[in-house]
Amino acid sequence: MTGITQGANKPNKAIFILQMIFALLVFMFSIDMLTVSMLQLNSEIARDILQATNNPFVGLFIGLLMTALIQSSSTVTAMIVAVVASGNLSLMQAVPLVMGANIGTTITSTLVSFSFIMKKGEFKKALSAGVIHDIFNIITVVILFPLEMYFGFLSNSALFLTHTFFESDNNSGTNYQYNVIFTRPATLWLVSKINAPVIGMILSVLLVFGAIKLLSETVFKSFVSGNFKKVSKHIFKNPGIAFVYGIFFTAAVQSSTVTTSLIVPAVANRKVSLIKVFPFIVGANIGTTITAVIAAIYKTEAAISIAIVHILFNVLGALIILPFPSIRNIPVKIATFLGRESVRTRFIGFAYILLTFFIIPFLLIYFNKNEDVRQSHYQVKTKTEFSVDK
Repeated sequence: MTGITQGANKPNKAIFILQMIFALLVFMFSIDMLTVSMLQLNSEIARDILQATNNPFVGLFIGLLMTALIQSSSTVTAMIVAVVASGNLSLMQAVPLVMGANIGTTITSTLVSFSFIMKKGEFKKALSAGVIHDIFNIITVVILFPLEMYFGFLSNSALFLTHTFFESDNNSGTNYQYNVIFTRPATLWLVSKINAPVIGMILSVLLVFGAIKLLSETVFKSFVSGNFKKVSKHIFKNPGIAFVYGIFFTAAVQSSTVTTSLIVPAVANRKVSLIKVFPFIVGANIGTTITAVIAAIYKTEAAISIAIVHILFNVLGALIILPFPSIRNIPVKIATFLGRESVRTRFIGFAYILLTFFIIPFLLIYFNKNEDVRQSHYQVKTKTEFSVDK
């Protein structure tokens, strides 16, 4: 019987591997198709669509809303990388989108917690686990957004790292030459057959989402779910170990939404405490940046820069909050407070979602609608300026 079971498992593993390879190929193809479609899109249409991102608050909200609707920051950041690579979006405009995407992706774990709303004890802990990811990203945005808006902190840092470690022989600026990869002939063939950049862009977005969905489900079933029970006893013993596991699992699944949503039931059922899962969630925030890195591998320096921005945002957030117990406990205390108050008044939980993901962003847009990013002190250094600095 054991031999039969082992024999049955081998084809399953082979199928999982084939599915992973297929999903990765579709992902690379769809990102390439999105970039080509954006390049072919009429510049005036692209300018109208992306004009709103001149205002950093509007850009922040667009990234938040897109991710909340798609429920995948991996998809949105991959799209941002592709659009930046096509030249239709500047690095300056893209940074608030990435920040918003990091907040928007947290709505899923918060919504998952509402599945326990009929059980007071579980709901209290579930909501606390659901919102702690939101709170971490919101605190990080509150700290880094002003620095980026007025000093271009993330943009300049990303450009410096890009020009230092990813120097390109192509200095033509806007005349970017793609690296020819094996998916390019298929991309050009399909785009020419469609002969409509807008339709090609929509199709590529759907393919990106589908590829990430397939990849996350495949990797989760083959690697995470089978071993989760065995390693769960060891994952949360030490904050450092929990942090590393969070990075690993999320990089494998390519979705922080999946890993953080799995934590909610574990906390609700008292299998692990909130303070122990927090480092895991912070690690998951870093692990999800692997998608942007993959998407930027064969792109322009600008696309590589936005991928680095995504990494810097999450790493700096972890460095600011995680190493210090007194600071690390702040998100935990806020999340615990929200969980406790939501049990007393169910409306608080719903009000939190409405305020965080809709009302507050709209108010920020309203009060800053007349301010253009070009009027601020925000200035990103050019490649020549970095060369002079050197």
